[in-house]
Amino acid sequence: MAPTPPDSAIQSRKADHLRICLDDQVQCKEVTTGLEHYRFTHCCLPELDAQNIQLGTTFLGKPLQTPLLISSMTGGTEIARTINTRLARVAQAHGLAMGVGSQRIAVEQPQLSDTFSVRSFAPDIPLFANLGAVQLNYGYGLAECQQAVDLLEADALILHINPLQECVQSRGDTNFQGLFAKIADLCAYLPVPVIAKEVGNGISVAIATQLLEAGVTAIDVAGAGGTSWAKVEGERAEDLRQRRLGQTFSDWGIPTADCLTSIRQVHPTLPLIASGGLRNGLDVAKAIALGADLAGMAYPFLKAAHDSEAAVHALVEILMAELQTVLLCTGNATLADLQQSDCLQQLPL
Repeated sequence: MAPTPPDSAIQSRKADHLRICLDDQVQCKEVTTGLEHYRFTHCCLPELDAQNIQLGTTFLGKPLQTPLLISSMTGGTEIARTINTRLARVAQAHGLAMGVGSQRIAVEQPQLSDTFSVRSFAPDIPLFANLGAVQLNYGYGLAECQQAVDLLEADALILHINPLQECVQSRGDTNFQGLFAKIADLCAYLPVPVIAKEVGNGISVAIATQLLEAGVTAIDVAGAGGTSWAKVEGERAEDLRQRRLGQTFSDWGIPTADCLTSIRQVHPTLPLIASGGLRNGLDVAKAIALGADLAGMAYPFLKAAHDSEAAVHALVEILMAELQTVLLCTGNATLADLQQSDCLQQLPL
């Protein structure tokens, strides 16, 4: 295994990520999600009772009350423990899926594992463990991935893929050579599904196809248009070179809508998560209409969870109300109806 950074360094990085995401302007500016290029056709007489609209779905065989994923964010610090606990309780109450932040720090420093361990607060929902795919080139293998899964009692393992973030991060892990073969080995032996996820720069259809061929079960496109991790790492850079990289590549990536539509066109039955810049229930509805099975959000949930558990409950209730409103005002009683309709139109460029 690669040498572990000092305990204080890893925890400091985790704390920096939370602080910067909450306090600094690290959202993409030039590139957008692309969802603004789509508009629903309004149905003024839907012949539906809003009370009968169904938001339920399934993902990887697990039932959900609504197609929302609390995307992977944090762990490894005391504030992260509080945030994860609040998120897990709300996810359980509303039947959402949830991922946690990278568990590398827990694998290497087991005393911090309880900052991720939320299964006791969320016994019934799909929980996704999380490790960086690049760590397979730095001493990680099946044992470490299984440890992350066991720690969370997870239903799947997210392998996050983040070459740009690692390039901008001071002393980042930048050897991405040969990972397809290692991912294939992992998928062959890990007893839970593997989800491949970018961190905000998007997954192209060509890479998605190669990941599927390697044995990955699902894709989270995590496209551009939301939080820029190049900006985040640039804000905490230790030298001019890294800071400049963060500025130059702050708007790098494939917009979320482009990832989603291109992958769904080629892989019509692939379990697909849309994340990257989704901010409200209308964005969620557009993502579902474009073919996503789940819609993932991080920043909105992070802001709410940093405030209070009540704020997270309120956010979920608003998102569900927004999604229900889209269904009623397009004349669709279920998410499947929404996907099969032609009510989402791409606007002329």
